[in-house]
Amino acid sequence: MPGQVGAISNEREGLLAYLTQMRYVVRLTAFGLTEDQLRTAASASPLTVGGLIKHCASTEENWIDTVRREQRPVDYAAYENNFRLADGETIEDVFADYDRIAAKTEKTIAEIDDLDHPVPVDHTVPWNPKDIDNWSVRWVLLHLIQETARHAGHADIIRESVDGATAYPLMAAAEGWPESPWMKPWKASA
Repeated sequence: MPGQVGAISNEREGLLAYLTQMRYVVRLTAFGLTEDQLRTAASASPLTVGGLIKHCASTEENWIDTVRREQRPVDYAAYENNFRLADGETIEDVFADYDRIAAKTEKTIAEIDDLDHPVPVDHTVPWNPKDIDNWSVRWVLLHLIQETARHAGHADIIRESVDGATAYPLMAAAEGWPESPWMKPWKASA
């Protein structure tokens, strides 16, 4: 996937393209990491690359379930667990789940005619405004882009702390870009 979203022809296509791009870049932070490195909290926080990717997938699914009016009550223990890979859970498991969730998002958005379609605000959590009863599907997609991009940035920092890798050299390695004077694809340390 290129480093930039391509040309878009309408708002819905653009929102979904940017969400797809953000999913890609957050997943890219795991490229070439070992299972131990995926679980390494390399900064002052307990966040890990694997845990952040799992959290992004879980967050997207929760929002799409809300759009579908299939929202479940907030399970705070499960919420905390979605920030880390469980014992025996692999990044391949997380990627497969994220792929399933992405397909669910694409299908859900394709079935909604109007991006202004109302999405109920969950007033049980303290971070949502109490004076708004509904978001729009458009707002949810923008929020998912924001949330995924925010966590991709966290994952970038953790990844760089784990082995020094940064986004474009990782993308170059993952996509097989040729080495150039200004871009050297990432290589695992010997």
